[in-house]
Amino acid sequence: MALAPRLELRQGQSLVMTPQLQQAIKLLQLSNLELAEYVEQELERNPLLEAATGDPADRIGTEEDRSEREPVVTSETSLSLSEDGPPPGRDGDLDTDYDNVYADESRSDTQNDAAAAQGPTSSDWQNVKSGSGGSGDGEFSFEATLTREATLAEHLTDQMNMALKTPGDRMIGAYLIDQVNETGYITADLADVAERLGTDIEDVEAVLQVLQTFEPTGICARNLKECLALQLAERNRLDPTMRIFLDHLELFAKRDFEQLMKLTGADREDIASMVDDIRMCNPKPGLAFGGEPVVPVVPDVFVRARADGSWTVEINSETLPRVLVNQQYYTEVTKLSGDATAKAYISECLNNANWLVKSLDQRARTILKVSSEIVRQQDAFLVYGIQHLKPLNLKTIAEAISMHESTVSRVTANKYIATPRGIFEMKYFFTSAIASSEGGAAHSAESVRHRIKELIDVERADAVLSDDNIVDILKSQGVDIARRTVAKYREALNIPSSVQRRREKKAYA
Repeated sequence: MALAPRLELRQGQSLVMTPQLQQAIKLLQLSNLELAEYVEQELERNPLLEAATGDPADRIGTEEDRSEREPVVTSETSLSLSEDGPPPGRDGDLDTDYDNVYADESRSDTQNDAAAAQGPTSSDWQNVKSGSGGSGDGEFSFEATLTREATLAEHLTDQMNMALKTPGDRMIGAYLIDQVNETGYITADLADVAERLGTDIEDVEAVLQVLQTFEPTGICARNLKECLALQLAERNRLDPTMRIFLDHLELFAKRDFEQLMKLTGADREDIASMVDDIRMCNPKPGLAFGGEPVVPVVPDVFVRARADGSWTVEINSETLPRVLVNQQYYTEVTKLSGDATAKAYISECLNNANWLVKSLDQRARTILKVSSEIVRQQDAFLVYGIQHLKPLNLKTIAEAISMHESTVSRVTANKYIATPRGIFEMKYFFTSAIASSEGGAAHSAESVRHRIKELIDVERADAVLSDDNIVDILKSQGVDIARRTVAKYREALNIPSSVQRRREKKAYA
């Protein structure tokens, strides 16, 4: 058969990911902070989008074009939305069709302007005098309002400026402080430091000895042994026996107290006392400074118990962005502009704005729908605790709410749910199943790990449980588990082996 080019017409169907669909999928997996950042970028990019702040009755230019409603807040394991509709005569306003548009209880712009025109009140002046608010000159400087904690380098530099007198020593000290990592250890070799600075290593060591007297105790150490020695010396606990103990920290890590007693010549009681002294030390003294402030987890969903024993599932409205579409601005631009390019641009902005509002609304609905089903599946956990956590996978939730597994996976990513038992990541409720030895319902892997920890916590010094013993106990409780699985869970919980636990308990016996 001869080969020749030719034209063919074929008809077929395929799934095309439109930009709008890609945006909706992207919004599903964003966390609270990421979603707020994304919406902020859209507000800057799209002139028709506005942040919904202030009293809606006082927003200029959009009073008659907006209707704010509270979002989905309540569900007893099912979705419940507000049924309020748009105001009469405004059926065509797409910016009033979605429940993620909120009313804000803060003061309106008109009220703020009136307050500014009135001037400061007597209470405002009282706040300035007491230093509780306001701004002013003189003693109330801007620096007085700063709340950032000093970094480790700044803390050490302040002490160095008082402890070191000569410029040469200060230069060496500043360089050494730059080599201190976040945990408080010197990471550079002193010989390399001396060569780089063109000085003797004895001068570098002398400056280092001064730096090691700074607070917090144990700072500027070159290794764990030196860090512990500095802290023990301050408490007058660094005797020759303790020095031998520090020289063999690897035996302490292995809980080999018998060998430590032979090397140090100390009895069991002395070894136990030295272990207590070491455990009182801070192996990473630098972590107390310079860290970023811990941002508390903000839950996306609240779960509260009702009087009848059911659960109320609520979307955290504070985490949802509040955006509106300025329909009046769109109308004015299309009427006044005769440029076809400008009209096409503003029409595209309107479509993108409406789609963003719709996507945010759909995101809230989907999160509530998935979390409601999770609560329904894990009702026993919420009532009785972790031992009753059921094994659960994405497929179970997806089939229950008629969604795809990938959608459920995106919804549960980076989302948190606040329950009466604490705040958990949504993925916490999805655990693998461990078969029952009695043929009943399977057990959650998380609940089995909790049982293993409980068994080890209550074991006696003369009856330390090996992994085989734990397997036998769990099987008697209806959990069919292998020894290697017990070992894996024990290591994940940072629990030493039975040999190490036995040595440690004997040392304290």
